[in-house]
Amino acid sequence: MKLLLVSVGRLKAGPERELVARYHERAAAAARGVGIAGLDMRELDESRARRPEDRKVEEARAIRALVSAGARLVMLDERGRTLGSEAFAADVGKARDSGAPAYVLVIGGADGLDPSLRAEADLVLAFGAMTWPHQLVRVMAAEQLYRAVTILAGHPYHRA
Repeated sequence: MKLLLVSVGRLKAGPERELVARYHERAAAAARGVGIAGLDMRELDESRARRPEDRKVEEARAIRALVSAGARLVMLDERGRTLGSEAFAADVGKARDSGAPAYVLVIGGADGLDPSLRAEADLVLAFGAMTWPHQLVRVMAAEQLYRAVTILAGHPYHRA
């Protein structure tokens, strides 16, 4: 199984991009030891449609094109469930153990996620009730994927 972090929008150069790259490298290095083929990250262009509803539909189409059949589809949305890091790692491990080809974590665009795509998700997560800037959500998502891999490996990075 591979991990895939899909983000609508481009992350500009700066400290956030550097942090995402750092967690990406760490996760990719540790993943093979726990039966995960690595971490891939994809940035999708934001739709240029005029209406927010149309933008969300176009972005959902681009996201669906990246999701392989049988993948576990997880969306980040402020109205989603909150999970602790250990429960999130367990979800990644469950997907791996069930033979899913990928664990796809999706960060939507500025307008959010298309309701039809959200309905297709296997899990909708929130990093709390607050609204977070896209750049920080990307850093937190990359870090949580790395943390999940270390939890699955029994590595001491996670000290709960």
